[in-house]
Amino acid sequence: MQTLSKSRLLRFVEQAFHLARRAVARYSSKFSKRRHTLHQHIVLLCLKVRKNTTYRTLLDELTEMPRIRSAIELEELPSPSTLCKAFNRLDMAVWRVLLNLSVTLLPTNGVVGIDASGFDRSHASKHYTKRTKLTIQQLKVTLLVNTGANAILDLHVTTTRKHDSKIAPSLIKRNTGEVAIFLGDKGYDDQKIRALAHEENLRPLIKHREFSSLHKAWNARLDADLYGQRSQNETVNSRLKRKYGVFIRSRHWWKQFRELAITCLTHNLD
Repeated sequence: MQTLSKSRLLRFVEQAFHLARRAVARYSSKFSKRRHTLHQHIVLLCLKVRKNTTYRTLLDELTEMPRIRSAIELEELPSPSTLCKAFNRLDMAVWRVLLNLSVTLLPTNGVVGIDASGFDRSHASKHYTKRTKLTIQQLKVTLLVNTGANAILDLHVTTTRKHDSKIAPSLIKRNTGEVAIFLGDKGYDDQKIRALAHEENLRPLIKHREFSSLHKAWNARLDADLYGQRSQNETVNSRLKRKYGVFIRSRHWWKQFRELAITCLTHNLD
């Protein structure tokens, strides 16, 4: 019988399983029932996001995926509530570690762009919000993207209308080892950001807001080819929404943050 080649889905699962074993212990505590490992939970949560489905549908499909189950050493399928509890148990710090590890698998080049986008929350219907005159705020998600590999290095999520210039410094400080050139649009034109970049030995390539002819002259002198790579941020934002959905399914804000972190991890692995 002819041996089948590995599918993209199988390679995705194997990479996620490999990273999970590097990032966390096998079990959450010594009192664990040990029916399933944390590594398996992480892979299944990533797989749920990749397939843009529900827990029940994912587990139903897994019954017909013996190669996937074998790749993660899954002998018994967990219940949907087990995966839901695993999602609640795994802290945001774990997903950040996994995101950082996933970047090491990709050919990064040190040129990093920053941009923000909005994600809707799906737990309130449009009809309900219109009839009750409620306003459901979007989540503002700021991504730090390496333009060479389209890899997401880091993310910042907020439910408020926090200005871009207030968000960028924390992302820069957390990722100084991955950034050589920092690309940003006029929303990041702030002297504190430029000063921080110089302190960390980074080259800031940020457009100036044009209040005078001098600012226009500075913008005209920007390296157009290099600055043009910032468009990769918009490409990544678009891909996240097209492939994994424009809605966040979780109801609590802290779960929404984790769901977005898993989405970024899934993007890097995929």
